[in-house]
Amino acid sequence: MERKDLVIIGSGPAGLSAALTAKNRNLDFLIFGSGRVSEKVAKAHRITNYLAAFQSQMEHEGISIRSERIGTVYAMGDYLSLQVGPEMIETRSVILATGAAVGKPYPGEDELLGNGVSYCATCDGNFYQNRPVAVIGGSREAEPEAAFLADICSEVLYFPLYDEIGSLPEQVKILRKRPKEIRRNTGADVQEGRVLLETDGGTYASDCIFVLRAAVAPDKLVPGLAAEKGHVTVDRKMATNLPGVYAAGDLTGVPYQYMKSAGEGNVAAVSAALYVQEVKKKEKEAQA
Repeated sequence: MERKDLVIIGSGPAGLSAALTAKNRNLDFLIFGSGRVSEKVAKAHRITNYLAAFQSQMEHEGISIRSERIGTVYAMGDYLSLQVGPEMIETRSVILATGAAVGKPYPGEDELLGNGVSYCATCDGNFYQNRPVAVIGGSREAEPEAAFLADICSEVLYFPLYDEIGSLPEQVKILRKRPKEIRRNTGADVQEGRVLLETDGGTYASDCIFVLRAAVAPDKLVPGLAAEKGHVTVDRKMATNLPGVYAAGDLTGVPYQYMKSAGEGNVAAVSAALYVQEVKKKEKEAQA
């Protein structure tokens, strides 16, 4: 498997800045994010041309953004492994630029993560072929994953947390109910399914509940990552406690400003480039 130099997760100001710097540093990298670039920017009432220039530069440099959702990032010692749907990608470094995680986890969510709760349908969906599942969709970015599940699962219940639904297969049952709690099915409930989603309009059973937020809490995306109150702990080089893992933008804390995020993305990419240079040097010495 070819090992990348860098993977950038997030396509907001921090991610775009990091990508352009990585390109200038001749790194072999990938960037994952929204096709709309940044959900926050897309919803902004007014912004300057600063970010528009970033997007124009991305196009000029031929940098494309992959839209697959990252399942988990595993620290493997001298490299990192990313679960991207059914694919595993190896990289020497990672920059987290996913933005601040919005909203608290539902009661029961943390306890059942990996055992009835998942954050990535394309990563874990195949474990639930011909079985009933539920999807909590935080934005329209969740719809392709719900459609993916409709092709392989016996039932897909979709709970959108936004107003305008896009295009979903007719097999997906849309329920305008607000999720309140996730709990294990002890058998007292007559419904079949190992987990229950309690809403303001009833309780629904499934074998897995896919919670698809716009941004996942960073310490859940990267096991072992140091974070406090939802913000990743970094130094002035934007380095985290895990070798080769850097963070930039809103997920490092306030102020939540575009200029601050872009600056941190640049610093993170420069730091990652220097780190990759040292890693490659050690790899060559080991092969000699």
